[in-house]
Amino acid sequence: MKGDRVEIVIDAGGTPRTYEVIATRAGRRVEVATRRGLVEVSEVTRGGTAVRTARFMSSRILALVEHPADEH
Repeated sequence: MKGDRVEIVIDAGGTPRTYEVIATRAGRRVEVATRRGLVEVSEVTRGGTAVRTARFMSSRILALVEHPADEH
């Protein structure tokens, strides 16, 4: 849903960096998957096609916060 958003805070060699993946259009959602030491955050269309993907090493992640869209 438009408004879905995931914030990722990683350790970038002493200073934390924050990244956001946001569902930019209606009908898209943000999915999080953990695979072999990697965390993959993707913006996905209704049909399941990934529009963009961000990958992070799980050992570097300090926080991962999911913000679901408001359902009004």
